[in-house]
Amino acid sequence: MKPYLTLFLATLFSSASYAATPSNSLVIAIPLDGIISFDPAESFETVSTSSLVNLYQGLVSADRNHPQQIVPAAAASWTAGSQPHSLRFTLKPNQAFASGNPLTADDVIYSLSRAVKLNKAPVFILGEFGWSPENIDASLQKISNTEVEIRWQSDIGQDLALRLLSAPVASIVDHKLVSEHQQAGDYGNNWLKNHSAGSAAYSIQRYVPQQALLLEKNPHSAIQPKIAQVLLKGVPDASARRLLLTQGDADIAYGLGADQFAALRHTAGVKVASFPSSLIYYLAFNAQDSQQPALGNPALWQAARWLVDYASLSQQLLKGQYQVHQSFLPVGFDGALEKTPFTLDVAKAKQILTKAGIKPGTTFTLSFTNQPPYSDIAQALQASFAQADIQIKLQPVPEAELWGKMRSRQFQSIFAYWGADYIDPNTNASTFAYNVPNGPKTLAWRVGWSIPQLSELTQQAAATSDAAKRRTLYQQIQTSVMQDSPFVVALQGAQQVGLRSNIEGAQQSLGVSMLYFDQITK
Repeated sequence: MKPYLTLFLATLFSSASYAATPSNSLVIAIPLDGIISFDPAESFETVSTSSLVNLYQGLVSADRNHPQQIVPAAAASWTAGSQPHSLRFTLKPNQAFASGNPLTADDVIYSLSRAVKLNKAPVFILGEFGWSPENIDASLQKISNTEVEIRWQSDIGQDLALRLLSAPVASIVDHKLVSEHQQAGDYGNNWLKNHSAGSAAYSIQRYVPQQALLLEKNPHSAIQPKIAQVLLKGVPDASARRLLLTQGDADIAYGLGADQFAALRHTAGVKVASFPSSLIYYLAFNAQDSQQPALGNPALWQAARWLVDYASLSQQLLKGQYQVHQSFLPVGFDGALEKTPFTLDVAKAKQILTKAGIKPGTTFTLSFTNQPPYSDIAQALQASFAQADIQIKLQPVPEAELWGKMRSRQFQSIFAYWGADYIDPNTNASTFAYNVPNGPKTLAWRVGWSIPQLSELTQQAAATSDAAKRRTLYQQIQTSVMQDSPFVVALQGAQQVGLRSNIEGAQQSLGVSMLYFDQITK
C-alpha cells in the first residue's frame, strides 16, 4: 500500500486529534451517504456529481469566473459541422488520462455513446439532442484522432448544444481503461461506480462507501495542483463536522447548519466562504399517489403556496443564508423571475381548501434528507401547514434513499433541492416543465404531472435562437409553474463552506460543484 494511503486511512479511522492536516493534503468533512455512483453517465447526487469537475473533462465547460460563457476544456476549438445541426471539435494535443492513455476522438465518441445507451438518471440532458440508443452512433463521426463531429436531430441551436455538452454527463472517460472493466455489456458502469477514468486534475485512489473518498493528483493532467491528495471523510453528524474543522482535523467542512455557520464566523482559525449557487429548494407533491388523492388536487397545490412562511424560513430559521425565491430558474440565469407573490396567509389557504372540499385533517408524508437545513425546514413546514389543519408526517431519510424514492415515485411529498446541470435556462425548464409519453424521467414525470402543452412550450423555448423571444418564453413557463403546479419553490441559497484560515484559492461553480481542488493552496 502506498505510504500516503496508509496515513490517510489511519487518520480516517482514528479518533485522535491532530493540530493540523498534512501540508500537501486536504481533508474535507462531509456527509457521504448520498453517493450512488461516480460514473458520469449515472451520477446525479450531490457529492458524487459535485466531485466530477475534479475528475473529468468534457469537450467544453463553463468559465470558472464567468459561468455564462462556454470555454474550451478537452477541445481546443470548434466550428460549425457539415450539417445544420452539427459541430466539429478539434481536441487539444497531447492530452492524457490519469492512466497515461492518450485522450482521442475515440474516447469522446465512446463516452457520449455509452452515456446514451446506459440510459441512467442524467441521460435526459443528452436526450435534448434527440439522441437515442438507436441513433447515437450515427450522430458521432471521427474525422481524425483529434477531430470529431457531433450531430443532433432536435431543433436546438449551437449555443444550447455547447451548454448541454458542458454538463457532467458529457464527461470524457478513458475508453481503453473502462473497456477493460466491462462486464456483461455494462460499458464498465459497475466498475466506474467506485473508480474514475478521467483526465482532470485528480483521480479516485480509493472509495470506502459512506466513510471515505481519497483522490490522488493526476500526473498527466494539464493542470498540476499544489495539493497532492484530497480526502473526503464521511461524517454524518453536522456538529461533528464543525468540531473537526475547529480542531484542525479537517481543512474544510460542508453541510453545516445556519447556526453553525453563524458561530464559525466568530471562531478563531476558521472562516466561512460563500459562493453564488444555482441551488433552489422546493416542496413537491406526488400527483399520482394512490393513498392520498388530495395530493393530485390543484387546490392543495395552490393552498400550499400560502402555507409556507417564506420570510421566517429565510431570515429567522436560516439566518439570511437562503433567500426567498419562488421560480424554478435561479437568480443569475437569463430570464429568471425574481418576483415573490406568495406569503404565509393561512386564511386564504383555508378558503381554497374549503372551496375544493379538501377536508380538515388531511394527512400526507413529507420525505427529506436527514441533514441541515432540510430537517429544520421540514419541521417548520409541518407547523405552518398545521395552522390550516393539514397534517404532515415527517420522514427523514439518507440522501441516497431520498433520490431512490423520487426516481421510483415512492413518495407522497418531498422537500429537496435542484441544481443546474449547465448554465442555461433550459437546464431547469426541461425538468420542471417537461413531461411527455415515453420521454425522460424528469422532475415533472417524478411527480406525475401531465403537461402536454407546457412541454411543447418548453421545447419551443429550447429551439428559439432569438435571445429576447427565448427569455419571454422562459418567463411564461416559469409563471405557469409558479402559479399552478405540484412544485412550490421557496428558496435559493448560496453555497457556504467552512474553511481553515490557511486555505487559499477556494472557488466553486455556479452549478452543482464542489470546490475546484486544483486551485487550492495551504
